[in-house]
Amino acid sequence: MAPKPQASKEAKALAASNSSKGKKKKWSKGKMKEKVNNQVLFDQATYDKLLSEVPKYKLITQSVLSDRLRINGSLARAAIRILREKNLIRAVAVHATQSIYTRATNTEAVEVVEGKTQKGKGK
Repeated sequence: MAPKPQASKEAKALAASNSSKGKKKKWSKGKMKEKVNNQVLFDQATYDKLLSEVPKYKLITQSVLSDRLRINGSLARAAIRILREKNLIRAVAVHATQSIYTRATNTEAVEVVEGKTQKGKGK
């Protein structure tokens, strides 16, 4: 068997650049989440919706209000404060980072029951 003729340096470089090993993997950009444009101030329609519909929600948090009413987080905190002052919602769990509220149903009955249990403990 005769020895193969040596390829020139240019031929070797051309073969290396054309091979599939030389190509780098192209990473996909991934799915980009669409940026939401939430309100920073209440307009009349949103404020009316806040007072009429939100007290009927079973779960009321800052993120729920922000998502459903399309308002930003600081406005959602202010909305929760407004509803709490008007006794339209009641607190379930209050924490510095996340507070959970629910609709205020039978608030008088709950207060009466709490008052009786405290009197019973004192005896």
